[in-house]
Amino acid sequence: MVTLVNLRAYWRFFVVARQFLPLLIAYARDRNRFFLFGRGRSVDSETRQRRAEHLLESLLTLGPTFIKLGQLLSTRPDILPPEYIQVLSQLQDEVPPAEWRDAKRVIEDELGPVDERFDSFDTDSISGASLGQVHRAEIDGQDVAVKIRRPNIESLVEADLRVINWSLPILMFFVGEARSFSLRNLSEEFAKTIREEMNYQREAAMLEEIKGNFADDETVRIPSVVDSHSGPKVLTMEYVPGTKINEIERLDEQGLDRTEIATNLQRSYLKMIIDDGVFHADPHPGNLAVQEDGTIVFYDFGMSGQVDPFVQEKVVDFYVAVANQDIDAILDVLIELGTLSPDADRAVMADALELAIADARGEDIETYRVQEIVGQIEDSIYEFPFRLPKNLALVLRVATVVEGVCVTLDPDFDFITIATEYLTEEGYREETARRYLAEAGEELQGTARSLLNVPPKAENALDRIERENFHLRADIEDSDNLLDRLAKRLVLGLVVAAGVLSVAVLYAFATPESAAVASVPTAIVAILLYRSFTKRRGIRARLQFTRQGMRQRQGEE
Repeated sequence: MVTLVNLRAYWRFFVVARQFLPLLIAYARDRNRFFLFGRGRSVDSETRQRRAEHLLESLLTLGPTFIKLGQLLSTRPDILPPEYIQVLSQLQDEVPPAEWRDAKRVIEDELGPVDERFDSFDTDSISGASLGQVHRAEIDGQDVAVKIRRPNIESLVEADLRVINWSLPILMFFVGEARSFSLRNLSEEFAKTIREEMNYQREAAMLEEIKGNFADDETVRIPSVVDSHSGPKVLTMEYVPGTKINEIERLDEQGLDRTEIATNLQRSYLKMIIDDGVFHADPHPGNLAVQEDGTIVFYDFGMSGQVDPFVQEKVVDFYVAVANQDIDAILDVLIELGTLSPDADRAVMADALELAIADARGEDIETYRVQEIVGQIEDSIYEFPFRLPKNLALVLRVATVVEGVCVTLDPDFDFITIATEYLTEEGYREETARRYLAEAGEELQGTARSLLNVPPKAENALDRIERENFHLRADIEDSDNLLDRLAKRLVLGLVVAAGVLSVAVLYAFATPESAAVASVPTAIVAILLYRSFTKRRGIRARLQFTRQGMRQRQGEE
């Protein structure tokens, strides 16, 4: 088995490399126009759009693992520019189902003969995804949905994961430090997530836990698991029909309040992430339905996540800060979560957050204001400040996808108001205020102790100064290696100056051939000196506001 996976991985590596080679060459020329040297290139929005479409086609060609990877990338603005996010968000997890005879073999290996285990079984699947497919069946008069893992998918996924792991060092060459951090985390999180998604026993356990958490909530419906007909490769659940949550016309025909549906959806995810610590992490429209009474039905718990208490606390702090429109508190939370570098320009980030909050509230934003902020952050936001730790990857995915679903239901949906109401009802805002007061009290006590200790220490310092026994030491912080770069430039400049002088002397007093030979190393050093002063530009990014971007796209259509 291991040998087979290795052989398959080697072959897949060449297939993947062939698909991505044109993009890699383009990215290399963005950094250096002549691959190894030359000034970086600015990339306009149309070029990024074309490249994103090429990437989409490549992911579809490479199959299930890369389709899943593309879906995850579509929720990672810390890795890809907005044009890529927009194109990859079209990537749906809909793949033609496997042949029935192959799917039947999986069922019978897991449960036994189909005719004996089920009263009836529809051999035509009702949905096909990259890792599995779903069929309707009947057990003891009860309609059920049977989810079957794709035949032989494990070896393909394992081979592809090895290819992704082998490809990381190559990709690191084309991205900056912040993107490298996010790519490494993405690779590890993706491998963990896709393996968990193939384990239907884990999915059943997560489904039952989340179902139990919503036992008293009449706005949410989660199917029950039929344990007697489930295993690692087959998951049988209660069949619960409903209207897909993005079928707006049909929801309107049923007389349902779409704003209420969006409100209940967001509140359910706030409960899962903040209160329960376990959540359904794949809320795209194919996994959400609405019944005739407005109840939201959740399907497919293969991609589910858990939130540790620290992240839960910081998510609450984030929402409270947003509700209070306290920009400094928002920045502090982002830094504590590890999503924002402590060295980021707080003034620029504050301006960007103010626009983001205004957009989330559905307010119209002046174009000139957006362009002004974009101009401020264009040189830094994609290259430096933002990164995404592993424990936040699925939370960000949920926040991004749920936002898209809610805005589809109600273009004027106010996320901040709903979150504020929820936090207030659950007492989180009061709890946060009490915690801040307690922390302030502790800081006040520490300040009082320091005030008592300062006079003796100051007196001691003055005595040492009077005895001329006082020494001052200063350490220079150079986290960006500025002094190192300046030293290199100085040395290179001296070498170039000496080289030019040598070439001139040889040309004047010796042969032109000797001057030409001497000019070669001088030219190489001059190129290195030139490159040390040029700023690598590469792929650029712009601020992306989901609601405003959606309105613009609708206007264009």
